[in-house]
Amino acid sequence: MANAPNPYERTPPQDEGAEAGLLGCAIANPDVVIDLATEKGIRRDSFYYPAHQELWETLLEMQDRMKVIDPVLLSNRLREKGVFDDIGGIPFLQRIVDGAPIAVHVESYMEVVREKALLRAIIHCAQEAVGKCYDPDRDIDLVVSETEQAFMNLTGVDASQIWHSWPGLVKTVATEINDLMDNKKGLTGIPTGFTEIDKMLRGLKPAEMLVLAARPSMGKTSLALNIAENIAMGAGNPDKQGLPVAVFSLEMSAESLVRRMVCCRARVSGSRIGADFIPREQHERLMKAADELKNAPIFIDDSGGLDVADMRARARRLHKKEGIAFIIVDYLQIAHCAKYGKESWQREVGGISGELKAMAKELNIPVLVLSQLSRAAETRDRTGVPKLSDLRDSGSIEQDADVVFLLRRPARYPDDPRHEDKTLAIVDIAKNRNGGVGPVELNFFDDITRFDNRAVAPEGMSAGNDNYA
Repeated sequence: MANAPNPYERTPPQDEGAEAGLLGCAIANPDVVIDLATEKGIRRDSFYYPAHQELWETLLEMQDRMKVIDPVLLSNRLREKGVFDDIGGIPFLQRIVDGAPIAVHVESYMEVVREKALLRAIIHCAQEAVGKCYDPDRDIDLVVSETEQAFMNLTGVDASQIWHSWPGLVKTVATEINDLMDNKKGLTGIPTGFTEIDKMLRGLKPAEMLVLAARPSMGKTSLALNIAENIAMGAGNPDKQGLPVAVFSLEMSAESLVRRMVCCRARVSGSRIGADFIPREQHERLMKAADELKNAPIFIDDSGGLDVADMRARARRLHKKEGIAFIIVDYLQIAHCAKYGKESWQREVGGISGELKAMAKELNIPVLVLSQLSRAAETRDRTGVPKLSDLRDSGSIEQDADVVFLLRRPARYPDDPRHEDKTLAIVDIAKNRNGGVGPVELNFFDDITRFDNRAVAPEGMSAGNDNYA
């Protein structure tokens, strides 16, 4: 049986007539055609033939220098560059000029040239992927992630979409203002379910990266999961409609997270799960909580040692399939960034932070990233009050974040004036690019890993004296 033809030995997709037609129109009417083609994404490598590439580049150069373009001046410039004879001289240029089609067809030629260039780019990406597959030192997850990203980048950004419509932007802002007036809660983003946080942030807004930072065992994961539960279950939404949430858990297993969420919702201590006896009433609450959470649109990826590029690719696929509205990453310092893996740890953390911010912008949804704080707060004084500068490992985290929460619990620090308030948790909104900053007080019940809104208590009573479990 004959061998199958090698696809890489075929002539790549191209259309000489469309390329020549576009060039002829550009020479005949440069002011209109060159600008339009540039907006459509036509570049030097959009042309397959080297002579066409050189001619297009020269046309762009002359237009950029505000020089008059006609066949005579064009040929003179090509001679100055020393490429006139290489591309075919007078016969070639004459053929392009004489064969210039009707200008009304120019957009059709642009589309053909663009499509052929895209097909060649697809072939190139496929060949690159094949080469990586034969690399003995390959990292399969990284190969998949880079290949997917390469194919996603092929279409690029239509230049006509770069500039926003000013009337459209004004209309969007006016609509937002009206919504604020009509909505008594004043929310323009996704509600977290925590009233005071939502008042400060006006909800979690699209394309924002939010950082929740604290020292170990302060409740970072618990607060993030409480927010995830509230969003997925529709808490705070007038219509009670839940939104899909994705959780990248780089530290805890999916089973551990779900167990914690069920116990938290049931308000039953997690330590009861392994006990010999669970009271019937608590068992019923656990089963009810599990039933309520069963259909919540929550997606958990607990892959350990996940590269941030792969995380971004997985989020992209999930967003396309499920329409996720919110992402949690737990936590930043145990993610990886192969791109900067051979450089300093600070550079790698900066790369991770930058990729997560880019993910929020690309998917146009809020991304909550958990992060460790350095020991500086605890060595500075014995109250443990953190500052923005305590964000661990890289200043890029503070720079990339739109919102930074600093979580602390005064009961953990004997010298804190509010040490005796055992349920008090303070979420200090230390940075808010689009709003105010300041502390928000919540209740935290350690045994059930539950954060709640902190109600104003009657005089003489603690706001934390709630009964649970």
